[in-house]
Amino acid sequence: MGTPRTDLAHVLKRLDGNSYGAYKQLKGGWRVGDVELLVDRVQSDPYAPPSMVRLRVPRKVAGVPEQLVESAAKRIAAGDFLTRAFGRAARNLSPDGGKGSGGIFMVRVGQEILQRSSVLIDDDAVEVRCEIALPAAGRRIKGRAAERLLTEVLPSVVDRSLLFRNLDAAAIELHVRTYLDAEHVRSQLAPHGLVAFIADGAVLPRASGHRDEPLTSHAVPFESPENLRVTLPLSDGTEVSGMGIPEGVTVIVGGGYHGKSTLLQALERGVYDHVSRDGRELVITRADAMAVRAEDGRAVTGTDVSPFINNLPTGADTKRFSTTNASGSTSQAASITEAVESGAKVLLMDEDTCATNLMVRDQRMRALVPGEREPITPFVDRVQSLYRDNGVSTVLVTGGSGAFLDVADLVIAMDSYRASDVTDRARQVSAEFPSGEQTQPTEKFGELREHAPAAATPSKNDGARGGHGGGSRDRDRRGGDRGGFREKPARGRGLGTIQRGREDVDVSSLPQLVDPSQTEAIARLLDQIDREADGRQSLNQIVDRLMTRVERDGLDVLAHHRGHPGHLALPRRQEVHAAYHRERR
Repeated sequence: MGTPRTDLAHVLKRLDGNSYGAYKQLKGGWRVGDVELLVDRVQSDPYAPPSMVRLRVPRKVAGVPEQLVESAAKRIAAGDFLTRAFGRAARNLSPDGGKGSGGIFMVRVGQEILQRSSVLIDDDAVEVRCEIALPAAGRRIKGRAAERLLTEVLPSVVDRSLLFRNLDAAAIELHVRTYLDAEHVRSQLAPHGLVAFIADGAVLPRASGHRDEPLTSHAVPFESPENLRVTLPLSDGTEVSGMGIPEGVTVIVGGGYHGKSTLLQALERGVYDHVSRDGRELVITRADAMAVRAEDGRAVTGTDVSPFINNLPTGADTKRFSTTNASGSTSQAASITEAVESGAKVLLMDEDTCATNLMVRDQRMRALVPGEREPITPFVDRVQSLYRDNGVSTVLVTGGSGAFLDVADLVIAMDSYRASDVTDRARQVSAEFPSGEQTQPTEKFGELREHAPAAATPSKNDGARGGHGGGSRDRDRRGGDRGGFREKPARGRGLGTIQRGREDVDVSSLPQLVDPSQTEAIARLLDQIDREADGRQSLNQIVDRLMTRVERDGLDVLAHHRGHPGHLALPRRQEVHAAYHRERR
């Protein structure tokens, strides 16, 4: 952008009273004290999305100690902390609390520490990406208000949130250490044959169903059963003890409201690291664990559901099954095989959100509807072969059916939020009261066919080549917006929707998506999949390459020309796969 200009205050005074479009003159670089202000995109009118700006503060001015940012992991944690600090300062100092004209906006964050594009720390500077609603009176520029906002308020926000001397040093050090500890524990799970770890003293209950903060009153701290207690090292060499959940099939039982689902939900979120005092800082699950549930009405395209559904009366090929409106059982069967295809090594399930006829089939139904007339093989018959053949463990919450006790390697009972190992008792119960479900475990799970996205077919306005023929994998005919590359980039619409051309992709049933910035990143990754698909590479190969690139080079590789990419957060491979599969193509 060339040498930053230094006459911002003068320009804003001169613009006072002009038509709002004159704000376009602000695009470019400006020097405001020690801060470089980069205006990447100027909003077209007062009612358009706010202007996108970046702020670069030299490392010497910011004064962040090298020991807090000397590694990629530490920069992720420190960037997350500074995102939170900048957001608080912006809300506190912006006119009217930053709710309208004259507001300074930073992405909203939750309890998870994520790799974000909102604050980047490099060798030269700390760079913040935010949005500013430039002040207006009707459709006229309020130049003096803009001058105060950009030359007084904005530097004050920077001073309060980005200069280390004004930060709580102990708080940022704790934030970084909390992240490093969680990552270190997660790295120990597989070598110890564990799928998850819950530290003694963890607080699992949340404030409410709509608030992710910890319950502060009457919460029972977690305590591991003695025979499941393991001790793992932390990043600084100290140790932590808690319950280790081993690989295999784990069933969680207990009465209603005694903490079964609360434990499972903590494990779902345990794929991420949490802020200090969240209560789940050391509730750690393998990063590839996938929560699976039934989703009535979801689209399924070319998915191999044959391990669970076969011999349909219609004769449809269940190794390449498609429907625009899946039933509960079909949707869950597809989600299971798609999760396995994505590389998930842990499935997390709660019977409350599962399709009963996919999970179990009791003795009466087996007698009434003979096996040759029933196309569904229940999950209870496949769960052990899924682990033996594919190394995929399952953690299942159940309170209504005892069928899974026959196939469980470990049974954990929750009683008033206290866990105990009842595996031996469960086996006694299974012997004393034979299951009415009459489980029939399968010897083999079966080999799954991978998706291989086809090259997008050319639209009228581009010269893209069509898809390839041949190949052993199934080719997904997705292309662009009904037969060509989409003219507009995909975009996230909140947490649960991705807009792709004329289609809204519903990802609201993916409980491990926690931040709208992840949804936006997935939207951009879906566009990248379209560009790289050639009908020969598997979806796994494409997604793995894209995610490796993002993790190595940063989220900026997903930037497009509509301003800075400051509202992105790193998603998991599993959610990228899941979003791809939910398109109605």
